Amino acid sequence: MKVKTILVSQPEPKVENSPYFELEEKQKVKVDFIPFIHVEGVSSKEVRQQKVDLSKHTAIILTSRNAVDHFFRVAEEMRFKVPDSLKYFCLSEAVAYYLQKYVVYRKRKIYVGKRTFAELSPLIKKYKNEKFLLPSSDMLKPVIPKTLDKLGVQWKQAVFYKTVVSDLSHLSDVTYDILVFFSPSGIKSLFENFPDFKQNNTRIAVFGNTTIKAAKEHGLTVNIKAPTSETPSMTMALNKYIAEANKK
Repeated sequence: MKVKTILVSQPEPKVENSPYFELEEKQKVKVDFIPFIHVEGVSSKEVRQQKVDLSKHTAIILTSRNAVDHFFRVAEEMRFKVPDSLKYFCLSEAVAYYLQKYVVYRKRKIYVGKRTFAELSPLIKKYKNEKFLLPSSDMLKPVIPKTLDKLGVQWKQAVFYKTVVSDLSHLSDVTYDILVFFSPSGIKSLFENFPDFKQNNTRIAVFGNTTIKAAKEHGLTVNIKAPTSETPSMTMALNKYIAEANKK
């Protein structure tokens, strides 16, 4: 069956040269972006209930832009002045660069990983005497606490924001040829919004093994997978599939 419409379960890219826009033009398909999940901040009162005292920490581990936003939001709500001496350990350059929204970059001690937590851990290990705070969502990857425990550092995790299922009731009468998912939470959101969802002729595209597993557990047939050696990105996987499907 030919592909004409695609729904990506994420916010629309803010960059003009997004490969999704190229895909639309090249394959003559319509791509819509609707986040199936969103992030909501936890109140400073709830953070305090987790026995978090910001003043007791000398370093902070930031795994995402959301972590940056919500750490500084909670600090402000608590009327805590973030000290200039605080050390920042950022998962990637993108996270470190985003810090500039809140601090004067050149005047702070910022340590940057390449992309994964494993790549950041040697930097954390170098500063074993610091007291680390990990502000995170309620859906923290298990590898992170495991790695920190192995490093033998003093650290505390606290939930500063939560992943919440979005209301998709406006999609109840809309069908798409392809649904694209990037996390198990997106799959969960689909079935929480539409418990009677039937796949029928809808093709399912998923990114990552945990998302594939979640899709299969919900009885979905996965038609498009990424990353693979041939198609390392979702847009490449979609491009390949659509080119073949629309040729027929």
